[in-house]
Amino acid sequence: MDRRCLSFTAGQNFFPWSSLRAASVARFWLRRLGEVPAEGGSFPCRRSFLCPFTPGSNLYTGCAKSRERLGPWLWPTNEALPGKQHAGFWRWQASAASGSGTDGSGTFADPTVTQVRNKDSILAPETTETAHREPESIVPSPRADGAYDFLAVERRWQEFWEREQIFRTPDEVDWNRPKYYILDMFPYPSGAGLHVGHPEGYTATDILARYKRMRGYNVLHPMGWDAFGLPAEQFALDTGIHPAVATERNITRFRKQLKSLGFSYDWKREINTTSPEYYRWTQWIFLQLYKRGLAYQAEIPVNWCPALGTVLANEEVIDGRSERGGHPVIRKPMRQWVLRITAYAERLLKDLDLLDWPENVKEMQRNWIGRSEGVEVTFPTVSDASSASAKGALAEPPGITVFTTRPETISGATYLVVAPEYPILEELVTDAQREQVQRYVEQALRRSDRERTGTEVKLKSGVFTGRYAQNPVTGEHIPIWVADYVLGSYGTGAIMAVPGHDARDRAFAETFALPIRIVIDETTNQMTDWNPDWLGGLEVAGTNVEAARVRITEALERLHIGERKVNYKLRDWLFSRQRYWGEPFPIVFDAETGEPLPVDEQALPVELPTTESIRPSGDGRSPLAKIVDWVEVRDPQTGQLRYLRETNTMPQWAGSCWYYLRFIDNSNAERLVDPVKERYWMPVDLYVGGVEHAVLHLLYARFWHKVLYDLGVVSTPEPFLRLVNQGMILGEVEYTFRRERTAAEGRQLVANGHAAEAPLLEEVRVPADQVEKIGNDRYVLKADPRVVVTARAHKMSKSRGNVVNPDDIVEQYGADALRCYLMFMGPLDQVKPWSTQGVNGMRRFLDRAWRLLFDKNEVCNGDSRTEHQVQPTRAQLRQLHSLIKRVTEDTEALRFNTAIAAMIEFVNDAYKWEVPWPKDILLGPFVLLLSPYAPHVAEEMWQEIRRRQQLRHGTERDSDAADAQVPRSLAYEPWPDYDPQYLVQETVVYAVQVNGKLRGTLEIPSDADRDAVLAAARQVSSVASHLDGKQVVREIFVPGKIANFVVR
Repeated sequence: MDRRCLSFTAGQNFFPWSSLRAASVARFWLRRLGEVPAEGGSFPCRRSFLCPFTPGSNLYTGCAKSRERLGPWLWPTNEALPGKQHAGFWRWQASAASGSGTDGSGTFADPTVTQVRNKDSILAPETTETAHREPESIVPSPRADGAYDFLAVERRWQEFWEREQIFRTPDEVDWNRPKYYILDMFPYPSGAGLHVGHPEGYTATDILARYKRMRGYNVLHPMGWDAFGLPAEQFALDTGIHPAVATERNITRFRKQLKSLGFSYDWKREINTTSPEYYRWTQWIFLQLYKRGLAYQAEIPVNWCPALGTVLANEEVIDGRSERGGHPVIRKPMRQWVLRITAYAERLLKDLDLLDWPENVKEMQRNWIGRSEGVEVTFPTVSDASSASAKGALAEPPGITVFTTRPETISGATYLVVAPEYPILEELVTDAQREQVQRYVEQALRRSDRERTGTEVKLKSGVFTGRYAQNPVTGEHIPIWVADYVLGSYGTGAIMAVPGHDARDRAFAETFALPIRIVIDETTNQMTDWNPDWLGGLEVAGTNVEAARVRITEALERLHIGERKVNYKLRDWLFSRQRYWGEPFPIVFDAETGEPLPVDEQALPVELPTTESIRPSGDGRSPLAKIVDWVEVRDPQTGQLRYLRETNTMPQWAGSCWYYLRFIDNSNAERLVDPVKERYWMPVDLYVGGVEHAVLHLLYARFWHKVLYDLGVVSTPEPFLRLVNQGMILGEVEYTFRRERTAAEGRQLVANGHAAEAPLLEEVRVPADQVEKIGNDRYVLKADPRVVVTARAHKMSKSRGNVVNPDDIVEQYGADALRCYLMFMGPLDQVKPWSTQGVNGMRRFLDRAWRLLFDKNEVCNGDSRTEHQVQPTRAQLRQLHSLIKRVTEDTEALRFNTAIAAMIEFVNDAYKWEVPWPKDILLGPFVLLLSPYAPHVAEEMWQEIRRRQQLRHGTERDSDAADAQVPRSLAYEPWPDYDPQYLVQETVVYAVQVNGKLRGTLEIPSDADRDAVLAAARQVSSVASHLDGKQVVREIFVPGKIANFVVR
């Protein structure tokens, strides 16, 4: 049989729009198969064929020949292809090759690898990697192109760090060392794994953690998993994989991805919120809340979706239907567990001033808490306008109490509005209006709070109740309406409407032709329409609004009509979920009385039972309610039913409310956290995460922490001293232009049914290399500059196909290059577009830094002793110490992008130095500065620096000893300090101008004064020729920069 070779080419036929995907996947799988050239490979086969694949498919899906011949050898599992969100095909081509072929069973043996080139592929470098080195090597052999084998280097040091437990934080506290607790918002381990947005914040915290260790701090830098919640349960329902199984798989994947990026976490402190050992203490905290009256049960109106069988958040309801599936949603009162967060509203608001947080986050919390000072005023009710006496005879029900922050406008209140949920609405409605009100209420309660109060709602709706109230100031009878723009959960559930001075009230009044009364002159800010007989003869006409507010409030209180109140928008926290995948409540109900009782603390944890039936019941009960053996608690002696367990579960926020404390003491089985360790480590010094958690998670965690503070469990009033929000990373910039045509396919039907010509606007996407930038922010087509191109980066999403998998980037460019690029993109807190070209730039920078130390001659002859006989020049020391100062200050301030820029500049300058120069002296500090940013390559370079330092001091007999020495991590090496004496610039270069035009330059000692500089500038030959025969009428001197002669 004629043996032939199946060759793979990475190029345009593989993901034609993305050479990165081709490069990444090809490099990954070819390396998995053995030491083969990175740009391609070939394998024995009988024939050529095309092997198509589609998103989510296996490599050989749809190709029987591929499955038969390649499946057992090339693709041994049923895992989906990396990058499965993209479609395309692999191109295989037959070519002659020698080798052993197949063994007849369809399994290939001893494949012969040949190199295949493609001029369009980024996998076709000038030279290929041929050198092979053992992972244990201390001084590695370079690749032929002078770059280092980043995959081998990174793998070796990750294994070393883990084996030696380099980043293990001691269990015992050391009060003699300063501490630094740096924490990431721990992730939900989704099935999708990490995308490049995740490592941005993680890289920032890792850089600072490594930096602080080198500064002598005792650093706590842990990682864990926020794994309970609705997403995992929904995934289980969609796939049939139990959430416990899926969660464990996802955690394994996340952990592997994080380790591949070289993050210096103390993995011995890893926590998982779904572990009974962890949620035992979540349940313990709930019991403390319950015992102190901060957890209670109440009938709460919720968004109930019968089809989904669960309560939905307001954000999940659109036009009365569920966002998922479009099912009808109703507002339904259900008995729920609620946490009394409002009891801590004032402290949550006031203590924001203690925190070093972004001001926009603190403002969001202030608005969410929504403190407002005002007056509660009661409006007596009357049955109708005609039957009431002149004084407004009281009728049942009693008055309606409203809260107002503007009591000075009370005389302008021309109607009242109550919410559809108002507790005594049934009593307010007259018989004549009852049917109409009932219909309206049913309709209103199908809408979420957001829909009811959103600014996009232009037309206000409402119904008159048939009843009136008496304005307690004017004595006027005003109608009571019910409208859904008033929420029963805010204030008293009723408002006094002042349409003359409130835009929302005015819109309602205009819709229903209700009176509008102006009582304040907005131009002078003074009271106008005021009767001196009101409020016991109070005179405020002509008074400014602020003074009138105070006097009217005092009068309302004196006459027992109103009372000063502080109100909050913050509502108590709905804490029940009718789902399976969450922490069980440590509560049982007496089987006879139904009284809720706390589970004994010694019986914790109440473990979540294992069941395959996790689908919601549909009747408002949790899936746990179907597990009868778990729900019913019987007397072990008599078998009598004693208690029934609470079958709701806690929300996904519960486990994340206190996890930062468990990291401190994660193996303590006796208490939530050891008090000595807590006093040492708390508060968290730096907390990094997305701004999307500004309100819910951060507010809930602060609430629980304050409760624990009152209990004496923690020693600080706040958990997170400093907060930083990393910016979002968008997809690659996309270039598009809009093409207009009126071809046949551009015809559209109009209302009368006739076809008419209509322009068809088509958005055309073009590759970046076909676009030219004109000016600062204008782009055009290279082929036709008349065509304006739009450059725009979009949020990463599977639907756009612009999600970047960090695994691909690490495989293609290395973890160090990815880390550096993520920090170099721009300021940490800004939104930034992704660029694969930028990662490649970081790869080149690291290669150049590497070659400064491991150049060809030194690696080949193994002898660099000549450099040990020289000392650095003062100019070189000035550059080094300037770098140390810049990187130190920038790292402290989290200006990581400028720190990396400084290091790039230093490397570029070093290539200009005259050789030989002392690399151990000048590159040693540089490698330490680089190490938090690119730790793997820095570790590798540090071993060589150590060897050279030993050579300089004569501690080695020959260079071979360096290869045998035991590697030592630089993780705890002292951070270099800069010497101010080297920051003083000895000379300075002046630009010398004549009449503002540059005529020459002058280098002169930096301490030269004005006269010396100007005198020397006159002697510069190219300047003197322009001064000859001219009169100098003015001399302009800018210290350190310019000497300018104005002549005529």
